[in-house]
Amino acid sequence: MTKRGVMTTRADSLSLTRMTPALGAIVAGIDLSIIPSKQAVELMTSALDEHLVLFFRGQRLTPRQQRDFTAQFGLLYAHPFYPGAQGAVEVMILDYDEHRKSAQNAWHADVTFIETPPHIEILFGEIIPPTGGDTLWASMYTAYEALSLSFRQLLDGLYAVHDFAKDFPPARFLASDVTPPSDVYKRHPPVVHPVVRTNTATGRKGLFVNASFTTYLQGMSRRESDAILAFLFEHLQQPEFHVRWHWQCGDVVMWDNRWTQHYAVSDYFPLHRRVHRVSVLGDRPV
Repeated sequence: MTKRGVMTTRADSLSLTRMTPALGAIVAGIDLSIIPSKQAVELMTSALDEHLVLFFRGQRLTPRQQRDFTAQFGLLYAHPFYPGAQGAVEVMILDYDEHRKSAQNAWHADVTFIETPPHIEILFGEIIPPTGGDTLWASMYTAYEALSLSFRQLLDGLYAVHDFAKDFPPARFLASDVTPPSDVYKRHPPVVHPVVRTNTATGRKGLFVNASFTTYLQGMSRRESDAILAFLFEHLQQPEFHVRWHWQCGDVVMWDNRWTQHYAVSDYFPLHRRVHRVSVLGDRPV
């Protein structure tokens, strides 16, 4: 059905309201603090495949509840930089206030510096400032499909290097008063992923390079690589590819990290914002 021009559909007990043509849907009719049934997991997975980002209002989650809910979708990942919640190390705490300013204002996909980057990310808003702190997501399907056929043909078959050290150099650990494991860089060497990732289930393609971790394109001179990457990083910023979310306390956002990038707007300093993130590992990009 349509409400104020917005398409709303129902799938079993879930109500889905599409947000933009490119991506995003608001989901109602589910309590995420309760371990979902197999059918509910299948419904949410199907909705995520279609909409790429799902938004849930009015949730109440402890870190362990968020971990246990997320674990229904696959194997969880513990980040080497961000602290985990007590008793639930897989739950990353992103906590910023007047003493610690966020600097995450860049478009990126999460953890593409490993061989099998996360498939699903689930973010819970525990403390949300009264203004600011929105997050935007961009569809990498739509960004790829907006390129000319000639440029898509150039990108198809190219590979890019992704490097943990690009976004997490030693200075970042020092500035954040975090003591990294002595072998953190040895355990996270650069990896190679295709520039254009293919959904093997549908054949649809999306861009798979991001400014936080992609360093260069293999088989090209540094000048050529830098020029192409700079264009792609600028290209995906077009608002036609985006959905923007204005957070409220208790919101949960689930997104497909394979086919999206996101941007956390760092405009709320010195106000307090604390969110919890859990990652589900994916497969090797092809």
